[in-house]
Amino acid sequence: MKTAVGIDIGGTITKIGLVSEEGVCIKKTSFRTKEETTFSSYINKLVGSINTITNDEKILGIGIGAPNASKSGTIETPANLKWRGKLNLVKDLRKKLNYNIHLSNDANCAAVGEMQYGNAKNLNDFIVITLGTGLGSGIVSNGMLVEGSDGFAAELGHFSINNKSRYTGLGVKGGLEAYVSATGIKRTIMYMLSKYMYESVFRSISFNDLHGEEITKAANDGDKIAIKAYEYTGKILGESLANFVTFSQPEAIILTGGLAHSGKWILNPTKKAFEKKLLPFYKNKVKILLSGLEDKDSAILGSAALVWKNT
Repeated sequence: MKTAVGIDIGGTITKIGLVSEEGVCIKKTSFRTKEETTFSSYINKLVGSINTITNDEKILGIGIGAPNASKSGTIETPANLKWRGKLNLVKDLRKKLNYNIHLSNDANCAAVGEMQYGNAKNLNDFIVITLGTGLGSGIVSNGMLVEGSDGFAAELGHFSINNKSRYTGLGVKGGLEAYVSATGIKRTIMYMLSKYMYESVFRSISFNDLHGEEITKAANDGDKIAIKAYEYTGKILGESLANFVTFSQPEAIILTGGLAHSGKWILNPTKKAFEKKLLPFYKNKVKILLSGLEDKDSAILGSAALVWKNT
């Protein structure tokens, strides 16, 4: 059986999986990205984790999705990782692993994964939005991934939506991911607590102890602060997606990542604001979909798809 390793380097967790060509995650493991204080210790941890799931398996290669990944095999000044500067990820891994290694932006991997296994199998024009620690985006136009000259195209998370208030991790004032991401909705919860006097479970929880799953649970339980936070977040996302339609006219926009798992809470206000903001000749032509990949393994499958794409 042909297999590949898929690796998703997230701001919070690094996920590693052994994936079949049919898109089945056979084995997987993970560790917390932020626990490794230096990039060299992170590389050692990553190599050990890869070896744990591959053993003596013959694999075709390794696909890696990472923030701010370049075509030259580096990660450059990632907003949601603690390391700064130009990090030679592929070069450092090749010193320790004798495999073909393919690196791309994490959201680009999600787009390739949707084409290989998910809801974009029959689409030539679509956008994938990853809603994790930050906001990533992968754009496919005429069946081709839009990468840019160095691989840094489509950094829509740092698109300034209002030029005021919040900053992204790269210091962009009013950047989209400061509002629409797992981190962004936590910041919105704090904002809503200061704006409204509703009783809420979040009045006794600190920012660092707050997790996205708790916000969804609270919304399901009728917590008005949680509901207000989702309405606020969805409105900003929907209006931004309507703006993005103007530059590539996708057939669909696919949402994936932790924040997308809240289902109706993010989808309903997003779709409402999206349709309202769209220019007349785009209305009812662009679908907003959730990822067609298995929720928990989508990032791993997307990264592994790089191997099949380049084989």
